[in-house]
Amino acid sequence: MQNVLMFVDSGVDDSLALMYALQHPEINIVGVVSAYGNITKEQSINNTAYLLKLAGRGDIPIIAGASGPLSGETAVFYPEIHGEEGLGPIQPPEDFEGMEVYDIDKIIQIINEYKNNLVIVGVGRQTDLALPLILYGKDAYKGVNALYLMGGAFLVPGNVTPEAEANFYADPIAADSVLEKAENIYIFPLNVTNKAILSPETINFIANNTQSPFKELIKPAYDFYFEAYKKLVPGIKGAPLHDVLVLSVLTNPDMVKYIKRRVRIEQFGKAKGKSIADFRPQPEEEPQDTLDNIAMELDVERFVIDFAEVFLSQKNER
Repeated sequence: MQNVLMFVDSGVDDSLALMYALQHPEINIVGVVSAYGNITKEQSINNTAYLLKLAGRGDIPIIAGASGPLSGETAVFYPEIHGEEGLGPIQPPEDFEGMEVYDIDKIIQIINEYKNNLVIVGVGRQTDLALPLILYGKDAYKGVNALYLMGGAFLVPGNVTPEAEANFYADPIAADSVLEKAENIYIFPLNVTNKAILSPETINFIANNTQSPFKELIKPAYDFYFEAYKKLVPGIKGAPLHDVLVLSVLTNPDMVKYIKRRVRIEQFGKAKGKSIADFRPQPEEEPQDTLDNIAMELDVERFVIDFAEVFLSQKNER
């Protein structure tokens, strides 16, 4: 069983990742940090509360993240991709009576509670991952086994600018800080997440056969997301589930192949948010504790099968 503290910004792919994690028999979600990103912080918290309520998991603490990046710039949202509320056409209820939302200190409490038996999965902006390092120092994540992060683009185009991926672009200061200060980091860039495509036929089959508490959400959220992707990438055969892949790899570690490099994030100018690593045949030598694991190859078929199995498993029956 993997104890997981998730950091999300509750767009469609983040939400599908949380649904996947809540259904997975080998993943134990011990907290969800919800913040700005694809939608506002308030909307993100609301979506997280909605999904936890549907799953009957009101015991999982929700932690309020940041409203914007460390730079103080105004956050940019993407309703045309994720919908006005982050779940495509779905509008969750807005009132969760009695819901308790914790502040950032709860992150450290959870790390201490699950010391040396916890993985952090960050599939949103990096701001909230950077805050504990600012507030508590470089040892804030000392009791964490590994950090699994969706972000970056290496030797492939970005998805927000020609060179930058959205999560790192939104707060490059935070992203660079996390990559420099935290240890045992696994990065899942567009190199692999762009390939984590689920076809509409697969989604239709799952939606028609699952007993998941998210049965009514999966197809409309995916369809909205897919329609947006067809405009972004003409000819694409399905929507890439960037964030779900990170959790899928957590319980299927040989699904991807990694390369070890030190990763830095460009913070300013036209290349803002660009993820930089030395891919020369003989890269410059760096201290071992600065090296990150960059996912570069993916077994796509295995990912699709794993996603389907989790949503069609007996555990979904309630």
